[in-house]
Amino acid sequence: MTSSLHEVTQAAGAASGTLPTGLTLALILTVISLATHEPWRWLGLILGRNIDVDSELFRWVRAVSTALVAALVTRLVVFPAGALGGVPLLVRVLAMLCGLGVYLLFGRRISFGVVTAAVVLVAGQSIMGP
Repeated sequence: MTSSLHEVTQAAGAASGTLPTGLTLALILTVISLATHEPWRWLGLILGRNIDVDSELFRWVRAVSTALVAALVTRLVVFPAGALGGVPLLVRVLAMLCGLGVYLLFGRRISFGVVTAAVVLVAGQSIMGP
C-alpha cells in the first residue's frame, strides 16, 4: 500500500510532538495558569483573613516588598533587557520620573503613573529614535 507525501508529512508532524496552535493552545495555557494560580490565591485569602495589618511583621513584609519593587524598577531603568535596551537612558529615566510625579500628584493612583510613564517612554523613543 502506498502513502502520499502529504499523509507521510502529517504523520511525521503528529509523531514529532508539535504543540497545538490557535484557540487550542490558548485554552491549554489558560487552564494551566488558572490551575497553578487560583489555589494559592484562595489559600492567601483564607490565611490572610486574620492578619493584623498594623503589626510589626506585616509592616516589615510591606517594607521588604516595596524595596524589591524599587530594586526591580531601578534594574529595568539602568540595565534594561530586550527591546527596552534600545531606548536611550535619558528617556527611560525621564519616563520613570514623570510616572512617579503623576503617581504622587494624583493621590497615589498607580494606573495614572504607569500610563504616564508608558506615554513618555513611547513619545521619547519616537522623538529621539533608536
